[in-house]
Amino acid sequence: MQESLEKNPLRLFSEQKIIFPKRVWGKFRKIKWIIMTCTLFVYYFAPWIRWDRGPQIPNQAILIDMPNRRAYFFFIEIWPQEIYFLTGILIFLAVALFLSTSLVGRAWCGYACPQTVWTDLFVWVERIFQGDRNSRMKLSNAPISFNKIWRKLSTHIAWIVIAILTGGAWVFYFNDAPTLLEQIINFDVPWSVLSWIVVLTFSTYLMAGFAREQVCTYMCPYARFQSAMFDRDTLIISYDEFRGEPRGKHKAGDSWENKGHCINCTECIQVCPMGIDIRQGLQMECIACGLCIDACNKIMKKINLPAGLIRYDTEKNKGRRFRNEKEKKGLLRGRTYSYLSILLILSAAILYMLLNRSILELNVLHDRNPLFVKLSNGQIRNSYDIKILNKSFKSKKYSLSIEGLKNSKIKIQGIESLSSNNLPVVANSVGHYRIFLIADKNKEVRKKVIFNIKELDDEISDTVENIFISGKY
Repeated sequence: MQESLEKNPLRLFSEQKIIFPKRVWGKFRKIKWIIMTCTLFVYYFAPWIRWDRGPQIPNQAILIDMPNRRAYFFFIEIWPQEIYFLTGILIFLAVALFLSTSLVGRAWCGYACPQTVWTDLFVWVERIFQGDRNSRMKLSNAPISFNKIWRKLSTHIAWIVIAILTGGAWVFYFNDAPTLLEQIINFDVPWSVLSWIVVLTFSTYLMAGFAREQVCTYMCPYARFQSAMFDRDTLIISYDEFRGEPRGKHKAGDSWENKGHCINCTECIQVCPMGIDIRQGLQMECIACGLCIDACNKIMKKINLPAGLIRYDTEKNKGRRFRNEKEKKGLLRGRTYSYLSILLILSAAILYMLLNRSILELNVLHDRNPLFVKLSNGQIRNSYDIKILNKSFKSKKYSLSIEGLKNSKIKIQGIESLSSNNLPVVANSVGHYRIFLIADKNKEVRKKVIFNIKELDDEISDTVENIFISGKY
């Protein structure tokens, strides 16, 4: 056994096989180009969209302001206290992905996944400098020469430029884009920003330039749990073996009797960015990009046979064709209706929270040490930290009052000129005040009190419940 293992060591993974996908043109390739162009345009140019929110407020339409703990998306502003919005959006996107998988398999992977989009872009650049599949394979196997060096070097320089632009565009979402661009031009970029650009540049260059299909096969968890969402009604890339087998070469003028329509041209394999043979059935590596369909349909047209030998299809429809039954066209079923219902409920909940979002919030924290102080006149004093969240884009003044405690008064610590009836808070910020609540000693050691905050110029208000402690308990 030991001797056998030494001669044939156990391999836990297969070595990477370099894939040279062939250029193909067709309906699905057009869709991929359109989606790639749109997604790249949005990614690179979205940080430059302006949105006026008033003075002293960022005017970048999409901005994640980490130092000030804010997230802006056009007219929507999310505070750290409103993390539930982000949670709701993430759940919505997850369910939408489940719905997409249940309907059309891994179409997200094949058309809109960032890994697919940037890999397509890198392959396109590679073709510009090195040619199509056969030329790239020949160049890869050729000995070192000036022609090989300049073509390879030009390819990698172009990849690095794209990777730098990708990393730079990402950090624009976390900083004011014009300001950061000026800093980059003047070589005055903060080290924290520069480090992120370097990391994202390297990861883009590595993932889209070298790892490619390895990311989808070994790194992405989606390929692993997609099988749990597939069923016999899921639309997948499918080879019609009833029509295609037995496969073999075909000469012009020969009869198709006792022959399948697959002529074993391997075009479907050559164009596949994952390097798989779809004729072997559905495989984990398949990203449902549809390029094999375009390649096969092109061959079918050349030999005057109907298209669709490889196509988007369901397992149930394949069985119906084999039994000469009518195919079912609709994709909606109980499972998809469930996903749609969840999406509608989530959408309604998020929309309701956005429309009813308060621009005023009050937080009250009782001091723990000391819990209370007995004054010389016999009254009891409690200390509180008050935070007033002004979520509007205008400076406001507020009035603070107390319910549930008789003969009480409020004092603002450290600011004698302020009263509880006139507490200013600047726009889009948190007003932090420390107050003393003084009242007569109560029979109840632990008295429930209600803090009320109200905007002076409007009817907007908020209430918070807390306690007043007047003795040991």
